[in-house]
Amino acid sequence: MAGGKEPEKKLTEAELQAESETVRLMIELYCRDHHDCRKPPCDDCRKLLSYAVERVRHCPLGEQRTTCGKCPIHCYKPSLRKRIQEVMRYAGPRMVREHPRLAARHMLKGLKKVVQG
Repeated sequence: MAGGKEPEKKLTEAELQAESETVRLMIELYCRDHHDCRKPPCDDCRKLLSYAVERVRHCPLGEQRTTCGKCPIHCYKPSLRKRIQEVMRYAGPRMVREHPRLAARHMLKGLKKVVQG
């Protein structure tokens, strides 16, 4: 693009699936341990999951995306951002035990530096 910044490449479908799977497992783990439901996620957690996946899908950073906690943009609505932070704080350490490969992938993604224009 002449005179402007190149738009970021979108996440591939495989990357989107991996990100969605990680957040789904984290929300389910949190829901299982905090909510009285037979099969996590409950309705509220399912809504949070749907919102989180849409945020990832429409992330303006694309391939440059880091973890949401390290992102300078913060595209979540404040109330939902607070909820997802609570989920991540709880589920993050437990993911290492329950889903070590996904946890390692998520931690490595958090090391990525965001290039700001």
